[in-house]
Amino acid sequence: MMSKNIPQLRFEGFTYDWEQRKLKDVSEMYDNLRVPITASDRVSGDTPYYGSNGIQDYVEGYTHDGEYVLIAEDGANDLLNYPVNYVNGKVWINNHAHVVSGKVGELNNLFLVSRIKSMNIVPWLVGGGRAKLNGDVLKKLPILIPSFEEQQKIGNFFKQLDDTIDLQERKLDLLKEQKKGYLQKMFPKNGAKVPELRFAGFADDWEERKLSDVANHRGGTAIEKYFDKDGVYKVISIGSYGLNSQYVDQNIRAISNEITDGRVVNSGELTMVLNDKTANGTIIGRTLLVEKDNEYVINQRTEIISPKENFDSNFAYTTLNGPFREKVKRIVQGGTQIYVNYPAVSNLNLELPKIEEQQKIGSFFKQLDDTIALHQRKLDLLKEQKKGFLQTMFAK
Repeated sequence: MMSKNIPQLRFEGFTYDWEQRKLKDVSEMYDNLRVPITASDRVSGDTPYYGSNGIQDYVEGYTHDGEYVLIAEDGANDLLNYPVNYVNGKVWINNHAHVVSGKVGELNNLFLVSRIKSMNIVPWLVGGGRAKLNGDVLKKLPILIPSFEEQQKIGNFFKQLDDTIDLQERKLDLLKEQKKGYLQKMFPKNGAKVPELRFAGFADDWEERKLSDVANHRGGTAIEKYFDKDGVYKVISIGSYGLNSQYVDQNIRAISNEITDGRVVNSGELTMVLNDKTANGTIIGRTLLVEKDNEYVINQRTEIISPKENFDSNFAYTTLNGPFREKVKRIVQGGTQIYVNYPAVSNLNLELPKIEEQQKIGSFFKQLDDTIALHQRKLDLLKEQKKGFLQTMFAK
């Protein structure tokens, strides 16, 4: 029978049980270096000080040399490891974080970062709405640890994994920034007739057209009573629109009948959400592009937009989620939950080049979106892999 004091997965050559210790016995804590909360009590300087959300300000003093672990008080979710060369050996904490450093030869800081993340901290939190991990409680936190050599192996493993995740996140952010730049340069702005950047061979002015001139539409209706886990259609409703304008599958299905069949989206058509759950407008006006027949059906407050022959679907997806959506957000109504009416949306103007240039632009952004989606899937997979390793590489 496997001992409960060893993990499910471990590096070759390590067989001993992990040992339970109290965190205070294997680490040093530096809460005495807290920076004063009140700005008037602080002296401005070059030393960054940290809270649970990163750098808060720069002050004079309150320094601590060496490597340390920053542990957020609000549930210990935001856990970071700062080697000395990250911040020139200077620390700072406000009243929302603890600074911990493992004792030499007993507790490896890289191991500690992941060890804490793998633990259930909730039973140790105190307080009501904003639960808190007190310093005195943190000291008494029981922590299962292996030999220092095994800690180093595990710590370095997760450090390499975190570095890979960080690299993937930077690649993804760069691609998103590149797309943002292309959207600004490849569409006319400020009343211009042509964009700043365009494909070779195109010189004609873009035309301003109303959406209703280049696309037909069909409205949704309430179909909740036709929801069924064995239904044939995936449902597109307000919760289906991701912040990246990609479909979010809520695992809601609808049966086929006279009502739902009339709201099925065809390949090449788009859907636009007309409501937002909040006043912030993060969802309002977002558009999805459907690429397969008889797969999706719309619920209420979503509109099907069917491009005419002079309106390329990929181009439509790009412009409706880009320059056109900014116009949609300017005509919203309501307060805590904003909305737009489709007749007002269809009356808005958009800028269009000839269909051949639309197709070029649409294909370009389709390839860019596919690349972004690929990098997003890689990032999601890495994070899932890390989650799995956190569950299997630490003794419970």
